[in-house]
Amino acid sequence: MEKFDVVIIGGGPAGLTAGIYCGRAKLKTVIFEALSAGGQVLMAGTIENYPGFPGGISGPELIERFKKQLSEIGVPLTEFVKVEGVLEKEGSFIVKTTQGDVEAKCLIIATGAQPARLGVPGEDKFIGQGVSFCAYCDGFFFRDKKVAVIGGGDRAVEEALYLKNLAKEVYLIHRRDRLRAQKVLQERLFESENIKTIWNSVVTEIKGDQSGVKALEIMDLNTGKRSLLEIDGVFVAVGQQPSSEIFRDLVEMDEKGFIKTDLKGATSKAGIFAAGDVRVKELRQVSTAVGDGALAAWAAVEYLQET
Repeated sequence: MEKFDVVIIGGGPAGLTAGIYCGRAKLKTVIFEALSAGGQVLMAGTIENYPGFPGGISGPELIERFKKQLSEIGVPLTEFVKVEGVLEKEGSFIVKTTQGDVEAKCLIIATGAQPARLGVPGEDKFIGQGVSFCAYCDGFFFRDKKVAVIGGGDRAVEEALYLKNLAKEVYLIHRRDRLRAQKVLQERLFESENIKTIWNSVVTEIKGDQSGVKALEIMDLNTGKRSLLEIDGVFVAVGQQPSSEIFRDLVEMDEKGFIKTDLKGATSKAGIFAAGDVRVKELRQVSTAVGDGALAAWAAVEYLQET
């Protein structure tokens, strides 16, 4: 069984940054990523608020730069290898993967989060048939059609703005009377002629037939009145749920499953650190994930020096 100083679980911005810092500290490190490195950043169109890139940079391009820097330092990135569990051993951890087991003196959990579900009838049934969680991935299929985006944060508004250039009509459905998105995004949204906002409303059912989504049942939260909105596709952007289930018996989490840490990323279990969207935090952005990754790596270095 191969032994490492640090095993990083997750290859998004937090995990890749942690890998860069651990590599520069000359720690024997490996990163395991269940899919392609990058996580949700791969679904981003243009990232406009990451410092150093006036005019923005695409999510995939930014991740390629991260990977190049990681490669130059010599830290292995193992993609399409899933971590299935972690066992405690005296003074170390056994990381069980689909490629075999490895041993680590400490772990950095950077598994990120996944798009949250609405949890309404029809959602699961029509995934891939009109229900999507990524406008940048699936928007092309709705050219000149009517679509809806559900949510009120940055992600929802960004997806609506992207879809307005493809779809005939875009409806943004939000449960409140104001958006949480950045003001600059809101300004663009309200200036867009083919985006209509439906306030104080929730989707209660996604309706369709064998050919796919046909309509949304919407309830006005002020009046309780229900109505049907004919639609060809719906993009769900109502937040995130952490990818943390396999660590539930190892570290302390909040009620939603986000991992609790101190300011450096240390969890309730000595030798295990968490970084990025998987941990409890106020803001989930690429820039904050990068900061988390750097802090967790530095904390891991200190931990290994002390043990």
